[in-house]
Amino acid sequence: MSATPSIAVRKTDDRVPLGVSAGPAIELREVSRRFNGTVALRQVSLDVPRGSILGLIGPSGSGKTTAVRLLTGILAPTAGDVRVLGEQPRHFRRATREQIGYMPQGFLLYPELTAAENVDFMASLFGLLFSHRRRRVREVLELLDLWTVRNRRASALSGGMQRRLELACAFVHDPAVLFLDEPTAGIDPLLRRSVWQELQRLRDTGRTLLVTTQYVSEAEECDRVALLAEGRLIALEAPEGLRRKALGGDVVEIETDAPVDAEALTEHPVLLVDSAGTRLQQVGPRSLLASSNNGASVSPALTEAIEASGAHVVAMREHRPSFDEVFALLVERELGTDTTRADAESEREAADADRT
Repeated sequence: MSATPSIAVRKTDDRVPLGVSAGPAIELREVSRRFNGTVALRQVSLDVPRGSILGLIGPSGSGKTTAVRLLTGILAPTAGDVRVLGEQPRHFRRATREQIGYMPQGFLLYPELTAAENVDFMASLFGLLFSHRRRRVREVLELLDLWTVRNRRASALSGGMQRRLELACAFVHDPAVLFLDEPTAGIDPLLRRSVWQELQRLRDTGRTLLVTTQYVSEAEECDRVALLAEGRLIALEAPEGLRRKALGGDVVEIETDAPVDAEALTEHPVLLVDSAGTRLQQVGPRSLLASSNNGASVSPALTEAIEASGAHVVAMREHRPSFDEVFALLVERELGTDTTRADAESEREAADADRT
């Protein structure tokens, strides 16, 4: 099979043209996966629209790599349905498999081949002709700052270079769907930024990407973020939607010229009738955090309540917590209050598996 090395949209009889809506590129429906009685994924459901980036984020052991292995057909689900480009991964047609790129978490390339030989070999497996292959190999090696070490054996590359080499191999054949498991692990911040720029460029040409990462700050690089913890899908939102979900809406930080009491302020009549559902948190004697469904509408009411208490507002600004804080809040809220249900689900799934 031949393929062009450029990022241009490809159309063949076997492919759904990129950028054409034909349902989600990736689908999980009530998917669970167990290993010897341990639930690695628990009833996860999500869609990834074509031409978008989904960031799969969570701590080590949260189920990210298991999800990727299910989507690439390395594992089969214990329960539920998995679809990529409309097909079950364990039964991909050859034409469908050729539309998929995969970068595993561990180093799985050929250590005795050079960097260029590894990428060239992967390109040849997907049918790129020699002239096109040479150009495409150079493109991806230059993009990932590996061209100067193209003749160095993979085993002699640093850990960061090896990760970049694996990424080059994953998309040298210009796939429609890319699964990248920790692609920026061990890469310096400047190169990490260039990698994300390339991933977003691929997205803009119609590619679909699922990227796992432990770098929580990379959530902002994605179109949507799926937060996994203990095998459960805690949240699935756009990055800004995660902040709102974690904080209960828009959040403003307020500084006053005199001490104020958050609890007393909530009893003020103007806030008692506030339809936005204002919630106040005391941060310091003269500072508050106010969350509301509509930050703009609550500001005048808060100002009035604060002035009625004898203080004045010195500053009022939007509060934007880091994604580390956001994820910590979501995980603590969901798992901290849901332990009993999670345990019950685990017991039920174990019993169902034993029966089957």
